[in-house]
Amino acid sequence: TRERLTVTTDESGTKPIGNSSTAGSTNSLRPPHPSGLGSGASLLQPATRGQQQAQANGTTTTTRLQLTEETVNGETDEDSVTREKLQMIRVKFLRLAHRLGQTPHNPVVAQVLYRLGLAEQLRGSRAGAFSFDRASALAEQLEAAGQDGLDFSCTIMVLGKTGVGKSATINSIFDEAKFTTDAFQIGTKKVQAVVGTVQGIQVRVIDTPGLLTSFLDQRHNEKVLNSVKRFIKKTPPDIVLYLDRLDMQSRDYGDLPLLRTITDIFGPAIWFNAIVVLTHAASAPPEGPGGTLSYETFVAQRSHVVQQAIRQAAGDMRLMNPVSLVENHSACRTNRAGQRVLPNGQVWKPHLLLLSFASKILSEANALLKLQTNPPGKPFRVRSRVPPLPFLLSSLLQSRPQLRVPEEQFGNDDAMDDDLDESSDSDDECEYDELPPFKRLTKAQISKLSKEQRKAYFDELDYREKLFMKKQLKEERKQRKLLKKMAASGKQGSQMDNENMEEGGGSATVPVPMPDMALPASFDSDNPTHRYRYLDSSNPWLVRPVFEAHGWDHDVGYEGLNVERLFVVKDKIPLSISGQFSKDKKESNLQLECASSIKHGEEKATSLGFDMQTVGKEIAYTLRGETRFSNYRCNKAAAGLSVTLLGDALSAGLKFEDKLMLHKRFKVVMSGGAMAGRSDVAYGGSLEATLRDKDYPIGRSLSTFGLSIMDWHGDLAIGCNLQSQFPVGRSTNMTARANLNNRGSGQVSVRLNSSDQLQIALVGLLPLLRNIINNRLNSQSMS
Repeated sequence: TRERLTVTTDESGTKPIGNSSTAGSTNSLRPPHPSGLGSGASLLQPATRGQQQAQANGTTTTTRLQLTEETVNGETDEDSVTREKLQMIRVKFLRLAHRLGQTPHNPVVAQVLYRLGLAEQLRGSRAGAFSFDRASALAEQLEAAGQDGLDFSCTIMVLGKTGVGKSATINSIFDEAKFTTDAFQIGTKKVQAVVGTVQGIQVRVIDTPGLLTSFLDQRHNEKVLNSVKRFIKKTPPDIVLYLDRLDMQSRDYGDLPLLRTITDIFGPAIWFNAIVVLTHAASAPPEGPGGTLSYETFVAQRSHVVQQAIRQAAGDMRLMNPVSLVENHSACRTNRAGQRVLPNGQVWKPHLLLLSFASKILSEANALLKLQTNPPGKPFRVRSRVPPLPFLLSSLLQSRPQLRVPEEQFGNDDAMDDDLDESSDSDDECEYDELPPFKRLTKAQISKLSKEQRKAYFDELDYREKLFMKKQLKEERKQRKLLKKMAASGKQGSQMDNENMEEGGGSATVPVPMPDMALPASFDSDNPTHRYRYLDSSNPWLVRPVFEAHGWDHDVGYEGLNVERLFVVKDKIPLSISGQFSKDKKESNLQLECASSIKHGEEKATSLGFDMQTVGKEIAYTLRGETRFSNYRCNKAAAGLSVTLLGDALSAGLKFEDKLMLHKRFKVVMSGGAMAGRSDVAYGGSLEATLRDKDYPIGRSLSTFGLSIMDWHGDLAIGCNLQSQFPVGRSTNMTARANLNNRGSGQVSVRLNSSDQLQIALVGLLPLLRNIINNRLNSQSMS
């Protein structure tokens, strides 16, 4: 088993986390003293260094004896040298912790020592060869002697947005003004490095210009990061500090474009040795739903947002970057040693430096024990994202109409209905023309009729309207058949084209106003409805706005733009391009579809398409193909393939579809398929049965039953829904819907729509009356 050593903290940045073994090792140690004010918060000071040469020499000799006296029998010389070097790394780290004023029982120190011991055991060395007490005493002796120098230096690179306090944090680390800072101007304009000493430890810090968060500013960020990359090419940093502000509330991953730019320039490996630093850590917590948040909750929420954004940018949800808090303001509370203390009692500067030095120590141990799993020079391996197979499969199983040339788009495009309606084309087509004359009555005249006369009048009116609509549908069907025959024979003349364009409602040569949009009800007399009116011109590009139905009054209700265009290649191959772009204050969505259809025989056609759509923060690219053929007069079958690329995940799917027209009134559509990706497969299928009125769409009765099944990871999801609409009287429609799934949840809804019986609107008062009665009863019970 091979692993890479890391040091992690929880999302609040206050204590380490790890597996159960790590927790057990840490709990067995004495709890560390809390940092802060008062006698209970005593902080170890750097030990004074004596100048006694003889004592120093004796200590050094004793050190070598103590490190080599525990050679295990049967151990090779190479293993012995490696173990001795690892012991020196432990002692070095304990000396670093001692100089920073941290005890050996500090949680970060204990975790690093535990991981070093665990790595040594995983490599095959004997357990128990390391003594914590002896190493701690040895480190104190070396620090007290002061003669044996500490061979350690650390290079830290600081990255972050502009104005978060990068230069101010560097000045606080060195306790002197290395860089000038200004609250109203950009402080750092170029990459520069500064070298100093902190508690006798040489520290080199690389300051970088501030980065911008807007998506349009990523080109500027790329230039800045490329200059940083050139600067660190010869001397790469040991640790990276990514700075952000604690008091900047954000839950929508607005910094994700910036983090992805950093990942693209430096590679995902930059986040492996990165520490998240939250500045302005003395800020007061904001108000929450239940009052003011506690400081720990405030820090945990902000840390989680930044860490999650880094995971998204790196493509590895296992990353757990440690978090450190920083406060650079001169009014920050200090302890008796003059060190700045955070509201949670933590002294931030030693903690930040200890995390940085711990990462350098663990990197040295990685190089010594050869625990690096990735080949040198290659970036950190990114965990592949699991594609949303159920979503992709549902999109694949969705039935799409065949794309046709304009001459074939007249009326209903389902030829099976025409074939089945041939029996209804009897000799009484002109029945409407043979009806006797009929005079419509006014409302005043209708009011004078008796109840029986009024019923007979409306029955006669409905009968005449029904015959008139039947006549129109038959003429439409005849013209569609004629167009198909002419197109098949290739003898369609220009005169017929002109007639079809005139009768089929082609594009108008003069711009005409489009029908008004369905706007929500408004109680404002100054409702700007004129904003939502537009014209339809003869331009082949159809551009329409996307309306937001749930907008505010006096606000622009357009949230996007829709563009469509239909091309005809060689007078027989249709090509459609459509796209929609919508954007609000937080996110934007893009949908693009290119489709075409090619006929290769009677009742046989192949459709090809390319789709782009936004899925979360990624864009999914889908290439699909589908072939339709009619094997019987009342049966159509289809088979299709699709390939989807989402991020770095590639998915492929297959589907089959069969459409049966058992009767003019009854139709069944069955489909099934599978979607595979990343060694994972999702299966699904659907069935939809439709029963409609004998004279549909003249008759308004329509019932639909749907059943869907999805199997993914052994989790079977079954859902069924039923919808039925039917007329109740002459001007009233009722719609009933019901759905149920295998998890026991469902919904039932009934909708009544009427243009005559306006009193049914009073039903909406029932929930209001119910709430009033319940509140009344509750108040009486309380009293």
